[in-house]
Amino acid sequence: MFNKSALLLAVTLAVSVAAGPTGAAPADTPAKRGINIPMAKRTSLTTPEGVFDHDKAIAASIFTANKHRQNLINLQRNKGAAAFSEGAEIKPLRTLPIDLEARMQQRAAKRQSEPLTDEEDDEEWAGTISIGTPAQKFVIDFDTGSSDLWVPSSSCTSSTCTKKSRYTSSKSSTSSKKTGTFEIQYGDGSSVSGPVFADTVSVAGVKATKQFFSPVTTLSSSFADDPADGILGLAFPAISNLKQNPFFVSADGQGTVDANQFAFKLASSGSNLFLGGTDDSLFSGDIEFHPVDSSTGFWQATGASVAVASSKAVSGFQTIIDSGTTLAYGPPAAVKEVFAKVKGSTLFDSENGFYSYPCATPPKISFSWGGQDWAISADNLNLGTTADGSSDCVASLAAQDLGLGTDVWLLGDAFMKNVYTVFDMDQEAVGFAQLA
Repeated sequence: MFNKSALLLAVTLAVSVAAGPTGAAPADTPAKRGINIPMAKRTSLTTPEGVFDHDKAIAASIFTANKHRQNLINLQRNKGAAAFSEGAEIKPLRTLPIDLEARMQQRAAKRQSEPLTDEEDDEEWAGTISIGTPAQKFVIDFDTGSSDLWVPSSSCTSSTCTKKSRYTSSKSSTSSKKTGTFEIQYGDGSSVSGPVFADTVSVAGVKATKQFFSPVTTLSSSFADDPADGILGLAFPAISNLKQNPFFVSADGQGTVDANQFAFKLASSGSNLFLGGTDDSLFSGDIEFHPVDSSTGFWQATGASVAVASSKAVSGFQTIIDSGTTLAYGPPAAVKEVFAKVKGSTLFDSENGFYSYPCATPPKISFSWGGQDWAISADNLNLGTTADGSSDCVASLAAQDLGLGTDVWLLGDAFMKNVYTVFDMDQEAVGFAQLA
C-alpha cells in the first residue's frame, strides 16, 4: 500500500449474462442485471527507468504479511485455531528495517513536493463508495483478502488522515455507534484503529443498511501516499475483525444484488469490479469454477499445481486469491522448485525471496486446478531489471512463509491480471475465464 497515485473514473451501469460454468461449477443462472464499477490504476513496483523497485517491493511484502497475520488472529478469535489450514501459524509482526523505513520516509517527503502523476501501472485498484444519509463519498480499495470496511473518521486529525475523505457520524441520520473497537497492526509501528459504527453503505447502487464498519481515528502512515481512503473487504465473515458480515454478504442478504457473485478484471487500463454477476463483454468462453472452504475465511481453492512451460513443478497445494495483494507468494521450498526449472534463474534476494531470470527468455509459469492452465504473462511476471542496464529481471512470484499454511500459496494481482476472476458466494467457488 505504498506510493500510489490514481485517476478515478465514474460509475456506470451495465447488463451482464452469466456464462455457463465448467469444472466444479455453480448451477447455470439466467441473465442478471449487475453493477459495473470502473476502477483506477495502480502505481508500480517498477521504476520509470524499468528497474525493480526493491524497497517498495519489500515494503509491500511486509504489508501483505501483516495483513494476513491479522486475518489469522481474527480467524482464531472467530472460529478457533482448528479452522487454520495445516501448518498455519500467527507469525510475529513484521517491521520495516530501520534503513528501509528511513528511505521510504525520504521518498514520501520528496513526492509531497512534486505533482502526482499517473504511472499507468499496477499496485492497487480503487473505486468510489458512499456511507451515510446523506451520502458521504470515499475512495476504496476492494480487497478479496480481507472482510471489513474501514474509512478515516473526522476525529482523526493526523497528517495522514487530513489528506483523505473522513466520515462524520453526526452528519448521517442513519449512523449508529456500536460497542467494541477495530484494530489492524502494521509494520511501521502504527495501526489502523477506531470505534465501531453501523450505517447505510452503497456501492454504485448496491446498498447495505445497518452495515458494520469502522471510522478509524488512528491511521497507519503506511497509507499516507495511498489515494484510497480505506478498504472494503470481500472475503468471508470468518476473518472479520468486527465479527460481522462483510458488505457484500449484507447486501445479498438484504436483496439488493441479483446474484451473490462478483467479478474482477484487473489491468493497466479498463479495470473494473462487477457486482451481482459477471460482465460477459470482458471474457470469452466458459468460467472454470473451483470450490473454496469458507470456514477459513479466504477465497482458498484446493488441488492446485504450478508448471514451467509443460513441466509440472509443484502440485497438491491450496491457493488464496487476493485482489488486495500485489505479488504472488509461495512457500520457499516450493517456489525454489519452480525456479529450478527456469534456465538462468537465480535467487536475487534470499531474505525476501525474490528470484530473477534472463529478461530475454521469460519463463511461462502457469497454475492449474485440474482444468485449464492459467499462465502469468511475460509482462505481468516482469517487475523490472535487477539494476540499471542489467539483462536479468525480477519475477512477481516470490518465496515467503506468510504463516498461511504449509501448502498454501497467495495469488495476488500478479496472477489475477491474467484472467477474469469470478467470486461466487452462494456456491462458495472461485472461477477463472479468458480475458476478452
